[in-house]
Amino acid sequence: MEIQVLGPLSADVNGVSIVPTAGKPRQLLALLAFYSGRVMPVPTLMEEIWGTDLPQSAMTTMQTYILQLRRRLGTAMGPDAPGAAKEVLATRHGGYVLQIPPGSIDVHRYEQLVAAGQTAFEEGDDARAAELFRNALAMWQGPALVDVRVGPILEIEVMRLEESRLVTVERRIDADLRLGRHAELIAELLDLIARHPQHEGLHSQAMVALYRSGRQATALDVYRRLRKRLIEDLGVEPSPQLQRLHQAMLTVDPALDVVCGPRPTSTYDLFAA
Repeated sequence: MEIQVLGPLSADVNGVSIVPTAGKPRQLLALLAFYSGRVMPVPTLMEEIWGTDLPQSAMTTMQTYILQLRRRLGTAMGPDAPGAAKEVLATRHGGYVLQIPPGSIDVHRYEQLVAAGQTAFEEGDDARAAELFRNALAMWQGPALVDVRVGPILEIEVMRLEESRLVTVERRIDADLRLGRHAELIAELLDLIARHPQHEGLHSQAMVALYRSGRQATALDVYRRLRKRLIEDLGVEPSPQLQRLHQAMLTVDPALDVVCGPRPTSTYDLFAA
């Protein structure tokens, strides 16, 4: 079985899709996939699908959804695997569990690549870190579960994944900046700060990429526009790190060159106290 949640929900067995067309069974499959190998209690499954407004027939309806998923599994697995669907989507005391290898789900492979990339990043192996982060990000086919209605539990998972995706983009850019790829990053960073207009980390990266590409005035303008937005929208000044980065650009601080020797954790922390 292969399941993808980093984009539209996809679940194939022997090349046959087992994703239901109806909304709530899709939601149920997505939740079981996220927590594969773990017993999901029936109350948790019900909370995801109906929230706090449970219908009187909730238990019967839930059992019907499970039966539908097993039928789709059984059809895809074929007549040579009788009863196998009940082993894959198994009933346990008080709940259900999707018993498949973690590597069958894209989100687990993504998180493994991110973890390996972070290790390489911390060890100063920037080329490997950038490659691993890039491979992890390439697994995304759109917003997580873009075609699934999410309830309170899946909503948290989707938010966590989208935050992880953005952090991974930042770390990949940090690695690329440390490799001296500043000019190649400018277009991507200008797009990112347009989509995340209050994100100081991305703005600091854009400023550094522009500065190292000989565009000091544009780098300073990025800071000016961010400061204006933060004051108007939130009533706050940029962080001390960003203010120090701005001051370093005004004074042409040599620390802004491609860093050699001891490495900061990120571009944003270049001028951390």
